[in-house]
Amino acid sequence: MADAHNKPRLHCTFRKILTGSDLSRRRLPQMTLESGRPGPTIWLTGCAHGDEVGGMVVIQEVFRRLRRVALLAGRVCAFPLMNPLGFEIGSRKVSMSGEDLNRSFPGSPSGSLAERIAHLIFSTIEESEPAAVLDLHNDWIRSIPYVLLDVPPAGASRKVTQRARQLARETALPIVQEIASLPRSLSSTLLNRGIPALTLELSESYWVNERQVEVGVGAVSRVMKRLGMVRDAMWQTRDDEQAPAEAMGRVLRYTEEPRASTSGVIRFRVRAGEIIRSNQELATVHNAFGRLLERVRTTCDGLVLGISDSSVAYPGVPVMALGAFDESPGAGGA
Repeated sequence: MADAHNKPRLHCTFRKILTGSDLSRRRLPQMTLESGRPGPTIWLTGCAHGDEVGGMVVIQEVFRRLRRVALLAGRVCAFPLMNPLGFEIGSRKVSMSGEDLNRSFPGSPSGSLAERIAHLIFSTIEESEPAAVLDLHNDWIRSIPYVLLDVPPAGASRKVTQRARQLARETALPIVQEIASLPRSLSSTLLNRGIPALTLELSESYWVNERQVEVGVGAVSRVMKRLGMVRDAMWQTRDDEQAPAEAMGRVLRYTEEPRASTSGVIRFRVRAGEIIRSNQELATVHNAFGRLLERVRTTCDGLVLGISDSSVAYPGVPVMALGAFDESPGAGGA
């Protein structure tokens, strides 16, 4: 427990977004927990997409528990609700402008609405010179937690991208390498500015899965332990929450292949978190009369990260997300 003289100090405030036509003010909540001792700064960000609510609750739980344990050094900062406009109506995008906030960084103080919000968030984080930023997201309803590594931006240093990989290993989650560059996402833009950043995909959108909240708290606290900010992780992952051992200790390649090539109802033959083998049947597609139209088979060994929220198949539309085993265990750098 934290002693009485060094109890972490919590500060909650708001940052202005805009003033509405009815003169109401729209604001971003911001949280800071100070240890009172020199040390690193870590940022937690959540709900960039308004329908991805789980990350916000992970942040709330991290701060709640840190007030009961010893924050050894440094400070923890957070924007738990980056897209309040989308959150209020369950929308992925900024509701007033239809923009994706996580494709708007680093933003601009005189740009579109999403760019203005992004600029406020990004400039605040960058000015603090953090040791790490963990951006918390949610995936398909039937998905497993994993940590997503960006394709290194052209301007990012090798040292920073290696540091991001080191921190990813501390989460005890499967590590998945993105295949396409997202240069205006928060994590990619931070990497380009020399700040180690990770995206944590913590299972389903739209509602709070309490078990996955615990997994998220554990992942965050293990990174904090690696940075010397806490003595012990605030949650130990149970055996039944672990990804298969074959998927750990390696960097998986994100893929949404194979896709359906016909239209119909899709019947899934695998589950999220399951190990798959090359040429294994993943799903079948049937027409309205029940006739088999297609067997969807994988072309690689890997891990099922998530399954589509819909059982309606269309040609070329993803039906699941996989982490392909392109690297042997232990490969991919520290």
